[in-house]
Amino acid sequence: MDSLKLEIKQLLIEAFDLEHLTPADIDDNAPLFETDGVGLDSIDALEIGIVLRKHYQLTITADDTRMREHFRSVSSLAALIASQQKAATAVSETASTGE
Repeated sequence: MDSLKLEIKQLLIEAFDLEHLTPADIDDNAPLFETDGVGLDSIDALEIGIVLRKHYQLTITADDTRMREHFRSVSSLAALIASQQKAATAVSETASTGE
């Protein structure tokens, strides 16, 4: 999971031109959308969604009531990505065995 968090931090830095930050500067649990965290805004949330969908083939739905929770921090994004990748792997394995 640490490599996934590092990837997410790097994607955020690149997507939002945060070249003044390094991945080490972003705490895994820092709020992404508060001034005492990374300081992104609601428009940035849309961009994060687009970046994550492209990079991780993430399925994000606007009516998911947990979306705010998923986008809270790097750790919560990593958990979302890991859970969707795990589910996709399980579906793929089931399909390949014909069960």
